[in-house]
Amino acid sequence: MNVFKTPENYLYSNKALLALFIPILIEYSLEFFVGFADSVMVASLGEAAISGVSLVDFLVQLLIFSFSALATGGAVVAGQYLGDKQIKKAQNSATQLVWFSAILSTVLMIFVIVLRQFIIGLLFGQIEPDVWANADVYLYIVALSIPFLAIYNAGAAIFRTTNNASLPMKILLVCDVLNIIGNAICIYWLGWDVSGVAIPTVIARALSAILILYFVVDEDYKLHIKRTFRHKFDFNMLKKVLKVGIPYGIENGLFQLGRVLVLSLVSTFGTMAIAANSVGYSIGIFSVLPGFAINLGLTAVISNCVGADDYGQARYYNKKMLVVVVISHVIINLIIFLALPFILGMYNLSAHTASMTAEMVIWHGIFAIIIWPLSFTLPSTFRGAGDSKSVMYISLAVMFVCRIALSYVIADWMGIGVFGTWIAMFIDWYVRAGIYIYRYFSNKWTEYRVV
Repeated sequence: MNVFKTPENYLYSNKALLALFIPILIEYSLEFFVGFADSVMVASLGEAAISGVSLVDFLVQLLIFSFSALATGGAVVAGQYLGDKQIKKAQNSATQLVWFSAILSTVLMIFVIVLRQFIIGLLFGQIEPDVWANADVYLYIVALSIPFLAIYNAGAAIFRTTNNASLPMKILLVCDVLNIIGNAICIYWLGWDVSGVAIPTVIARALSAILILYFVVDEDYKLHIKRTFRHKFDFNMLKKVLKVGIPYGIENGLFQLGRVLVLSLVSTFGTMAIAANSVGYSIGIFSVLPGFAINLGLTAVISNCVGADDYGQARYYNKKMLVVVVISHVIINLIIFLALPFILGMYNLSAHTASMTAEMVIWHGIFAIIIWPLSFTLPSTFRGAGDSKSVMYISLAVMFVCRIALSYVIADWMGIGVFGTWIAMFIDWYVRAGIYIYRYFSNKWTEYRVV
């Protein structure tokens, strides 16, 4: 079957897929661009500042991806109900998702603020005093945004389930522009330290949560949630949401925790290595940007196909999106490679730090084309079908054996240094890709429908 020509009777035409994926791509581009702009502004405060902020950002990303995963779980359940034409149950699952995300994230916010110094010490060990000071200030402020992140992610996932990805994109566009403007004013005009990046970020995330809630409670919206401050949990429905969301959340959370543990190793190589690693990730994340966006949309597409009990369509869209991810990664990485000297010049890094960063970015881009789609897009199909727990087990096993253990072997024991942690990451991608390919063709993922 021609993957570029969608059959007329299928759920998503090419036009519908573009309407879903393009806004998500723009939304993710904005999110990553803000991170890039933040790192450039923080770089003007020195390598100690960018190192401190980068350490905390890895921890914050752990929470971001965990709540994004929880939101995906709710979206899968809602999507399968929509595919099965059970609108009321789809709305109920959306309501349970938003409330649970809000409560859990508030508890986590308090936990992080109270124990932030213990967390920094536990995860990053003996970092230099000026790096520690910057990390402490930045984490204290940014932790306030955790509930807003959770609420926005839940609301955005709900809208994507109904093929309305443009609204979350518009909300994020407004908030991200305000974020960048606020950062620039606080850093360059007011002369603040890392708090000049943290405070505008909290304000922008609060605004995004308020706006997404305003639209998701609109009763004219197909998948609206109840407008009330007195919520009663439907534990049977919540169990279904968590059946997908918790395994994916654990997978994402521990995956990011694995990155933090690897970063604790990187921190032993000195400020220069931390800075190179941080900037490398800030730039390298763009090399898989299309894949991240497509993965979010693909989960919603597959959940609707499975809800309609049509696994033939699910396989078709899986194949189609894998091809699209590979092509888009080729394009974006060619752009990054050509622009890399200019981009590195914006960071004001030392020559040696810039050289290390360039090596990381180039190899990351190459493997983003060759193996990343099979490692991360393929399991999105499994999650959309409800096969989230198996993906979690595979991901965690590979991460601890390859990503973490091999990082210490290659980077520390073999003496390769910070780039050894990146080599371990690439090995991780290859191993998980092989396992996922086997699982796809075994058809076991078709046995996990949630509703």
